[in-house]
Amino acid sequence: MQNLLKNRELLLGLIIVGMILGFSTRADNFASPGNLANIFNDTSILIILALGQMVVILTKSIDLSVAANLAFTGMAVAMLDATYPGLPLALLIVLAIGIGAALGAINGFLVWALQIPPIVVTLGTLTIYRGMTFVLSGGAWVNAHQMQPDFLGFPRMTVLGLPILSWVAIGIVVLVSFILTRTTFGRSTYAAGGNPIAAVYAGIDVGRARFLAFVLSGALAGLSGYLWVSRYAVAYVDIAGGFELDSVAANVIGGISIAGGIGTVIGTVLGALFLGVIKNALPVIGISPFAQMAISGIVIVLAVVFNARAERKKGRIILRDRAPKSEVTA
Repeated sequence: MQNLLKNRELLLGLIIVGMILGFSTRADNFASPGNLANIFNDTSILIILALGQMVVILTKSIDLSVAANLAFTGMAVAMLDATYPGLPLALLIVLAIGIGAALGAINGFLVWALQIPPIVVTLGTLTIYRGMTFVLSGGAWVNAHQMQPDFLGFPRMTVLGLPILSWVAIGIVVLVSFILTRTTFGRSTYAAGGNPIAAVYAGIDVGRARFLAFVLSGALAGLSGYLWVSRYAVAYVDIAGGFELDSVAANVIGGISIAGGIGTVIGTVLGALFLGVIKNALPVIGISPFAQMAISGIVIVLAVVFNARAERKKGRIILRDRAPKSEVTA
């Protein structure tokens, strides 16, 4: 039993299974394979966004601009599709990823080169990117009848019983897991957040690792921008409002340390699925939206407390970055 409690991912997985079984007693067919597939599909965009956020958090940073990035890139590709209907879908998807990566690079540059705290940078760019979305669109919406059939239909195509959207999320899970466990950048990411001072003396460029983490987060936000507007068949200024908090919550619930350097991809995925199950189940059993927000907030606070206690028990000491600036930025 003690080993079970120490395994955060296994425990969270069992909690999710228990929730599904519990909710199925109140809502018929909630635990059916078809409904579970729908829940995963509904959560796919959050999974993608949360994985980008995870990489940033591992470097001891945070990206509060991911939802605004999503909104801008989604609006940009939706307007391009509506204005130039002959553009290939593959080009629009590449453009979405590229635009998102560029916006993420702005965050990373400000954090790396100017040494501005990530929370300050991304809080500012959150507002800037939302404003850019309004300026780009003039406050107007892009509706389904203005978008091309292939633009809207791609995420809905079914392969082996799952929509393409779900397969894209699975592919991103595999990709991010490979990056973090099999590449130099992945190891640098954990080192930069786990102990930045030791990482510097080990020859790791902490600033560069954080910059690349923001670029990756931005690229995944850009991809999510296309997936969002195509799935919901609408683009407007306030799409994904507050979704940046959900991406952080998924990581916290999944055991990713806000102090950096600790966490797994499967933990983030399970954290996102936890939120997905709650958001799908509570309306079905008659819980009001206000109560849903309160429940989600309580869960997040409990997860933070759980994480903090676990880190203290492991004897982890959180140190401030006291290395000379010349060394940290080298």
